[in-house]
Amino acid sequence: MAAKRHRIALKSAAAVAGALVAGVAGFGIEPVRAAVESAAQAISPADKAQGAKAHPELVAEFGGKLSGPQASYVEGVGKTIALQSGLGNARSDFTVTLLNSSVNNAFAIPGGYVYVTRQLTALMNNEAELAGVLGHEVGHVAARHSAKRQQAATRNSVLGALGSVLAGAVLGDSGFGRLGQQVFSQGSQLLTLKFSRTQELEADNLGITYLRRAGYDPRAMATVLESLARQNALDSQLRGSGAEVPQWASTHPDPASRVRTALTRAGAGATGLTNRDKFLAGIDGLTYDDDPHQGLVEGRKFTHPDLRVSFEAPDGFYLVNSTKSVSISGQSGKAEFGSAAFDGNLDRYVASVFAGLTSSNSAQVSPQTLESATVNGIPARYGVARAQTSSGTVDVTVFAYDFGGGKAYHFSAITQAGNAGVFNSMFRSVRRISTAEAGAVKPRRLAVVTVKAGDTVQSLAARMAYRDAPVDRFLVLNGLQPDARLTPGQKIKIVTY
Repeated sequence: MAAKRHRIALKSAAAVAGALVAGVAGFGIEPVRAAVESAAQAISPADKAQGAKAHPELVAEFGGKLSGPQASYVEGVGKTIALQSGLGNARSDFTVTLLNSSVNNAFAIPGGYVYVTRQLTALMNNEAELAGVLGHEVGHVAARHSAKRQQAATRNSVLGALGSVLAGAVLGDSGFGRLGQQVFSQGSQLLTLKFSRTQELEADNLGITYLRRAGYDPRAMATVLESLARQNALDSQLRGSGAEVPQWASTHPDPASRVRTALTRAGAGATGLTNRDKFLAGIDGLTYDDDPHQGLVEGRKFTHPDLRVSFEAPDGFYLVNSTKSVSISGQSGKAEFGSAAFDGNLDRYVASVFAGLTSSNSAQVSPQTLESATVNGIPARYGVARAQTSSGTVDVTVFAYDFGGGKAYHFSAITQAGNAGVFNSMFRSVRRISTAEAGAVKPRRLAVVTVKAGDTVQSLAARMAYRDAPVDRFLVLNGLQPDARLTPGQKIKIVTY
């Protein structure tokens, strides 16, 4: 959650929605079919103008653009693979951006704009995998999937495009049942789950074609897909939600078949460049997981050193941080922590938050009364409203805090009717943190190390900056199997403070 206004206006969001066209989160699955490799149309002036308009909003939505040697390296790989698409004739026709986001995602938009997050980049294990992911995204643009995707985004604009899932949950056509299957996240991820299986397979196949043309090992598409599947399974395991379908495959529930399809398409005996050591050197030092300037999640606790605020979710809930807000998800409810414009009046603030939770064609949801509270010395106001949805009756709570200096923060929460109290402990946990506490918050960073004699998976995993599941995290991060044996001189990744 960045230290600025955290909720995007729906009008602005809709503009971005019209431009977003692809994403790793939208990878699909389908039996092996012949790739449709029609010639790509060159970037048109209209595409360039559309991309240039959407670019600043997308960069802001994903935490900003990274610069420095890692960003330059990713940019170079991205331009090399994008050229294979035929969309442009020069490297300057493409803009490749490394985003400061802890979400595993990548996407591309018309006009030659290609994006990948630092988190997804850190999950990869060689340059061919990076090229494969970016090639997949460019493939969506080359195959002109955007037209159908934009039509779908317009039809689904009831969610406010980049607005939160919570907004859709009180509209009557959504409700608690649907909300319980989703996680608050970067809004663009919500938009990238709708590519058809045919389109996803086509993008995969085009990405593999581009890998071959550039001299890379085309099998990298399969290995990076496998890493994504394993990472999402680990995330679900750590959250205690093993039944969850990974976001990137939520509309296509068989990631294993997709890995097999990509490998078959590439050819089990295929060869080509992977540039593993060059890749690892190129991404060494990347920030991993949350950027402290956007707040940091540690288990059920969220701390923002710049905003000087902290809170803790109830038992059984997990947190997902983004550049705009923090989501709190569990079986018995969902909530979101964020901020909005504040004129010093908490009653008007709470009313504005409630107003933002309904669309223009829905009845206003608002509480009959507001109550006052003091939470760890912070003035607060809150209200609970009951709403009817297609899935039944729900309680919607807004709990707002006046931090002084013209700053206010709030929770928006939804539970089944009569169960709003499940979040009471979280509402009471909000507090200001001290200067010393803020200074103690440190980022995690990716470090590339060389295996020495005597090193094992267990000994290196013990150096990971995590208390939970360090071995599992180490194996997934490095694309290793549980029975893997390390050899002296081998380069591997660990996450440290």
